[in-house]
Amino acid sequence: MKLHLTRPIVFFDLETTGTNINIDRIVEISLVKLLPDGRSVSKTRRINPEMPIPAEATAIHHITDEDVAQEPTFRQIASSLAQQLAGCDIAGFNSNRFDIPLLDNEFARAKVDFDFSKARFIDVQTIYHKKEPRTLVAAYKYYCGKDLTEAHSALADTQATMEVLLAQLERYDDLPTEVGALSEYACNNRNVDLMGRLIFDDQGREVINFGKYKGRLAEEVLAQDSGYYSWILGGDFAQNTKNAFTRIRLRIKKK
Repeated sequence: MKLHLTRPIVFFDLETTGTNINIDRIVEISLVKLLPDGRSVSKTRRINPEMPIPAEATAIHHITDEDVAQEPTFRQIASSLAQQLAGCDIAGFNSNRFDIPLLDNEFARAKVDFDFSKARFIDVQTIYHKKEPRTLVAAYKYYCGKDLTEAHSALADTQATMEVLLAQLERYDDLPTEVGALSEYACNNRNVDLMGRLIFDDQGREVINFGKYKGRLAEEVLAQDSGYYSWILGGDFAQNTKNAFTRIRLRIKKK
């Protein structure tokens, strides 16, 4: 195996009620934990999202309200899940922009303080798009030579994502095999928050990456526009993003 691990890496995938990370909920989560000695352990758990699953979502992942009616809520499994992720790096397909921020919001709702900053992220989709822009189904066919017949099953997608990354490492000699360097390669930018609403510039300063203040230093904007911070807190932003702005604001007050 060309992937050099110094600690476990968890490949994961979510099936959800929709694609809005701030309001949608998890209905199924699958994990494949790859250990430094090459062994892997997998686990899948369906979750009661405490809201109706829209028909459009069911049409994709085939999970119905009846399927999850007797399953535990995320709040009930949050602490156990956090323990499984602790001390691990994290990988997925489009995970940096969707799965990780949504999971972070679920932890926040469950009042479980899981610190994602301690993990290194590898988004296999980013590597794939840099090399061969396609979907996971096509990536699996291209790199692994197999058809992903159970696409949008969380376990099948998770297993396929792990196989694609390992195949990418075999195919591309220029890809780093150490997780830290690979994580850097798989990131499109230097995100401050999980969604990339704030990014670091070359001097390590937080820069706003959206809206009317895009490209401006966050410290300068928060110092000059007293209403902007309140707008962020009241807006439709992930809690992780709000926390990042709060840290900057508190730092300003200490100066």
